[in-house]
Parts: sequence; structure tokens; C-alpha cells
Amino acid sequence: MNLNSQFELIRQSATIAVFDRITAMKAAGKKLVALQVGDPDFGTHPAIVDAALKAMQSGLTHYAPSRGMPDLLTAIAKKLTRDEGVSYDPASEILVTHGGIHAYYTALQSILNVGDDVLIPDPTWATHSNMAIMLKGNVIRVPAPAENGFIPSFEAWEKSLTSKTRVIVLNYPSNPTGAYPTREYLQNLHDFAKAHDLWIVSDEVYGSLYYGERPTCAADFDGAKELTLIVNSLSKSYAMTGWRVGFLAAPSAVIANALKASQNSITCVAPFIQKAAAFALTDPETQNVTVSMRAAYARRRQLVMRLSQELECDKVLVTPPQGAFYFFLDLRQLKMSSVEICERLLEQEGVGLVPGSAFGDQGEGFVRMSIAASDEDVEAGFRKIIAWAERQL
Repeated sequence: MNLNSQFELIRQSATIAVFDRITAMKAAGKKLVALQVGDPDFGTHPAIVDAALKAMQSGLTHYAPSRGMPDLLTAIAKKLTRDEGVSYDPASEILVTHGGIHAYYTALQSILNVGDDVLIPDPTWATHSNMAIMLKGNVIRVPAPAENGFIPSFEAWEKSLTSKTRVIVLNYPSNPTGAYPTREYLQNLHDFAKAHDLWIVSDEVYGSLYYGERPTCAADFDGAKELTLIVNSLSKSYAMTGWRVGFLAAPSAVIANALKASQNSITCVAPFIQKAAAFALTDPETQNVTVSMRAAYARRRQLVMRLSQELECDKVLVTPPQGAFYFFLDLRQLKMSSVEICERLLEQEGVGLVPGSAFGDQGEGFVRMSIAASDEDVEAGFRKIIAWAERQL
């Protein structure tokens, strides 16, 4: 029997594969320090859980409007104005989705034709390229090397451009590097996209997790909304990864297409989840959840930087992330593949990490270490990484 040959071009998610492997090892009784996961180590706030429970108890357990419930659409619009400084019509420019991945799927499905070229920075989360390939687009990876702060140069954008290029995909703050560009850079990139008649799909799932100046929303420029699709979710900002609720904000014509893609893939997001999401986005006290989590990640970020200075290992180069909750550790001095490094650290030290090569060629020699773990685990895991690296010839 014939299978879809498109999937021969796609690898399974490395982050999920590592998570599944470590879960199995833990179940078998092995003690591990799990620093591979991109999941907040905080529970969903009880008030959000209560909102969902009350919605279920009131009978909201059937189909919901496929575009999204009006109160959630309004809450998302208010969030975008409050946090990103951009204005969207909840009735025509927003779609509620089954998490950020589904928002990204509906975005690409709405604008991508077979054979269109999609420009994606390297390194970046593998799903960005995998999804484009699944939808029969052609992915062109734009180098964003460490030496350039993991941000593509405009020469690299220009060099990657083809007559078939239709889409630029951004993810800032970045998974895995935590990097994000200046407002001036994004303004210039918007001008570049407009000049070449390109869409910008901006994954801003980590937008609330930053350690300096707030990242600029890709749509926050004059005329940018017309060519920008914003992907976001409540997963990282409200510790709601398992709830699977996100949204797409885009021009109304794009949302009309995205709605069809959503109706024919998930039908709708569960109404009690939508009620909980609307509560999370609008309840004033619940906004402190995001602030508290960001403060905890900032503390752990500082902990790693302090340890890196104290331990002084020239085999592990540490750059503080600007946002998100990952360190992209540079172990290129070891002259090993990132897969081998992660395998050895898992087997010899019991530390779970994700190989940098999972995020593209520019990630080779790096490993992604999550600080979405307890302070104790972050310190123990980082010390083990340093001790192991020092023993390598």
C-alpha cells in the first residue's frame, strides 16, 4: 500500500521524542534531571481550573462556535491591545485554535500554495519547517548563526529570496535560543516583506517571557497588519500547555480561510476550555501568574549565569537568553555532534537535554537546556553538564 511520501521529508519531533524517552526511563526507576522539556514547571492557577469546572458544571460540554466563543474572542482582542499594542476585530480578525501549533497550521494552510518557498531562520523549532513541508511548501533555511546573535542578517534574507518565496516565518523570543531582534530590525524586515510581497507568520508564543525590554510584536508597525499573521497561545504564559488553546490574529481574508481549515481539522475548541481561557486573559489577579513565572525564570537564568562564572569551564559557553526559558549552550569545543553530547549526558549523568541539531544546521554543537524546572534541578543539571564536559579530552 502506498503512503504519503511527504512524510519521508519530516522527522519526528526531537523534543517530544526526548520527553517520551525520559518519561519511560523515569517510569523504569532511573533518577534523572529533566531539563529537556518546554513545559512550565508551574501548575495552572486554581482560579483558571475553577473557571473551567464551573463551565462544565453549567453544561458547556457540547460544540462551541468554530471561530471561537464571543467572550474569548473579545478577551484575545483586549490582550493584543494591552500587551502587544495592536488592534484586531474580534468578529473577523481572530480565530481560536487548538493550541499554538494548530494556529500555525491554520495560518500556513490559509496562505500557502503547493511549491511556495517559505523562509525560516535556522536554528528554530522543528515544527516550523515540518508543518510547511507537510503542506507541500518548500522550506529554505536562513542562517542565523550564534556569531550574529541567532538573528539572520539582511544579506542572508536577500540571498535566500526566490521568485517563489511567499512567506517568512518568525519565532521571537526564539525556541531554542531565547533571542529576539530590535524594533528597528523588525521594521526593516517588514519593509523587506512588503517590497517583495511576502507574508510574515510570527510565532509569539514566548512573547510574555522576556528579561529586558519587551519584544516588539511583528504587527506593531504602520501597514504591518495587512501582511502579518500572529500565532500565540496560553501554554507558556499561563502554564496551560495541556489545555491546548491558542489563537491566530490576521487579516479577515486570512481568517476566513483559516476558519475553514480549523472547521475541517478540529471543528472547535471545547467550550469549557474557552471559558477558562477567557478568564485567564481578563482576570486582573491572574495576570500576576505570568509575572511570577517570568520572575522565577529570571532568577534561574541568573543562577545559571552565576554558576557559569564560578565554574569557569571554557568547554561550555553560556550566553544569557533574552527571553523564553531555555539556554542554548555552546559545546562546540568538544568536537562532538549535539546528538552524541545529549546521549552521553543522559546515559552517564542522567541529564535530559535536546540536541541543537534538532533545530537546524546552525544548532549543531549546541544543546538546549530548559530552566522550566525547579531551581534545584537547574543547578544540579548544569553542574553535571560542566563536570562532564571538563572530563572530555
